[in-house]
Order: sequence, then C-alpha cells, then structure tokens
Amino acid sequence: MPEAPGKADKSRVVAGTYTADAGHSLVAWNVNHFGFNDYFGLFGDITGTLDIDPANPAAAKVSVKIPVSKVLTASPGLNAHLLKPAAEGKPADFFGAAPADATFVSTSVVPATDGMSATITGNLTLNGVTKPVAIAATFAGAGTNPFNKASTLGFHGTTSIKRSDFNVKYGLPFVSDEVKLDITVAFEKK
Repeated sequence: MPEAPGKADKSRVVAGTYTADAGHSLVAWNVNHFGFNDYFGLFGDITGTLDIDPANPAAAKVSVKIPVSKVLTASPGLNAHLLKPAAEGKPADFFGAAPADATFVSTSVVPATDGMSATITGNLTLNGVTKPVAIAATFAGAGTNPFNKASTLGFHGTTSIKRSDFNVKYGLPFVSDEVKLDITVAFEKK
C-alpha cells in the first residue's frame, strides 16, 4: 500500500514563502440554532500566503483572504438569506449582497513546546470591522505534492468569535452570538 505524501513530521518543513491551496482550504463555521441544535456552513476558495522558517517558527507570518460571497450551507434558502441585500436605510441581516472578503493577518505566533502546535494571534477583518483573534493551530503534515511536486504544508486551527463584534446581529439571541470556526489550510511553496 503506498503512503500518503504528507506526514506530521516537522523535519519535512522547508523554509520559504507558501501560497494557500484554495481548492483544499476551508473555514467551517458553526452556530447554535434556537438552542435546539448546531448548524454548520463553509467558506472555501481561501487565498493567501505563509512565510515560515522551521528554525524560527515564532517569526512565521500568515495572511489570508476568505471570500464571504461564496458562503455555503446545506440550505439554498439560508444561502440566499446570508447574502440578501439590505433593505433601504437598514443594515443587511447577515453579510449583504456584495460582501467584502474577510481577511486574517497574523501579528504573533507562539509555538508550543511540542513543536507541533502554536497560538496564532492576528487581526480578523469581517463585515468592515477588525478585531484581534487567537487561533489554536496544529501542524497536520508536510511533504511533496505528488501532482505538482510542490513542497506542501497543512494546518488545522480552531477559534471562536462573537458575530455581534462584527456587526452581524440578526436573530440574536435565537441564533448564537458565538460562532465556532474550524480551519483547515494547505500551503504550497512556489
């Protein structure tokens, strides 16, 4: 049986600048609906860069864009509501008809002693508001992509935000203010 090309082995990390693999990077979100159950959605097509040197992981820098306009849920009606234009003179219920991309730009990386995880703090801009966010990140793997031969790194991350902090207040408190984010990003060295 052949082995997967990526392994959670930090000795495989090659220093340099990497580009997010938009086709294999996602941010899943989760809110509680009416106190009955959780509801999930996705943002994909993430773009951005990672600068990393395995000899100095605290100096790593990451910057990504998340196209809010491509939000996806299992419900076509909810997809439409998330992107519904604002009524005249009122704010949009959620993101509006032509939302700007969300961005995350790191300001610090604090590696854990295990060398396999870190806290990445940065500025999240969403819906025209910028707030600091800390992401608990875990190194998932590194290796060479067998198709394009690029050195590739992967990470998982989790964090929570309050949507009201970003002026997304529709349905509070029936739909939770807390939004849990589950992040998976692959980066390829170019």
